Amino acid sequence: MDRPVHGGNLAWAAGLARCSPRELLDFSASISPLGPPASVQQAVQAAFSCVVNYPDTAYTSLREAIAFHHSISAACVLPGNGAADLLTWAARDLAALPGPTFQLTPGFSDYARALSAFEGNWVEIPLLRSGGWQFEKWDADLPTGSIPTDQSLDQCGLLLNNPHNPTGMLFAKEQVRSLLSKFAWVVVDEAFMDFLPPEQAQSVIDLVAYFPNLVVLRSLTKFYSMPGIRLGYAIAQPAVLKRWNRWRDPWSVNTFASAAGVAALQDTAFQKQTWQWLAAENAYLYQGLSKLPGLKPLTSCVNFFLASCQVSATTLQRQLLQRHKIYIRDCMSFAQLGDRYFRVAVKSREHNQRLLAALADTLPQLIEVAHAS
Repeated sequence: MDRPVHGGNLAWAAGLARCSPRELLDFSASISPLGPPASVQQAVQAAFSCVVNYPDTAYTSLREAIAFHHSISAACVLPGNGAADLLTWAARDLAALPGPTFQLTPGFSDYARALSAFEGNWVEIPLLRSGGWQFEKWDADLPTGSIPTDQSLDQCGLLLNNPHNPTGMLFAKEQVRSLLSKFAWVVVDEAFMDFLPPEQAQSVIDLVAYFPNLVVLRSLTKFYSMPGIRLGYAIAQPAVLKRWNRWRDPWSVNTFASAAGVAALQDTAFQKQTWQWLAAENAYLYQGLSKLPGLKPLTSCVNFFLASCQVSATTLQRQLLQRHKIYIRDCMSFAQLGDRYFRVAVKSREHNQRLLAALADTLPQLIEVAHAS
């Protein structure tokens, strides 16, 4: 089986570890360890009686729940089969522009997939240069200085990931707002924004009402631990979403996903629990990673860390799988990073301790071998 592009490919990892996928401790996918919440499980079970009927093509209850959650109009909401489903249609609009789409590098590999599907062109804005990263902490400045000044930006698109994957940095809302009048289209992927409590979040959802060229993508699968359900949504002005609705297949969100989304968004107790968990475990795991030999983790505002490594990250990944049945995300699919970076999710205290112990057991030997050669 080929090396996976995304994290969470347990079948591939289990093949290397020579064990059942259920025996693996998966740090490769940035999914909260707390869910799915009980409210979601109950809603999915209750929805079984409705599977004999087609889903509501307008997804009225789900759109109203999303709209209420964000204090916006339901006309500005379009649910999808995960955020990746909606990214496809955003990429179709971006690819139709006369100019290219600017995007940060390294970045989510699915952006290139979606743009390539419509023969779109893009220009990379590098976050990593020879002198290091273009930021020092997770509340970073957008590297707008890397955008060519001779480019007619009003014919170009901008595709941002905020908070950014895989670095975990966060761009200020006002920085994003300053770019909305410069580009023809701006698509902001906020798949991890839910992990920030309201007083820290930098979402631009409320700006959609004022900027017809702005689209915000959201995922419900990471925060609520239900990636298998596949549920995301886009927020944009109604004219944009009506166009996308004409392009895509009907019934892209199934009955179980719709019920799960309504329940999840109403579960404020689970949301608060998640923010409390992450505040404690983010700090714990960062401190632990920082003390290990050969590693340098970046600070992060969300539920994952990107770490540079003195030894081969793919070798480290293989050793952790074979010796400890622990699966970390290599960064071979991220442009600019390659074999000296890996990414790990933040999990429970017990599991974070297991990861740190496994790294402490494995890294010194790999460093010694690397130095000997």
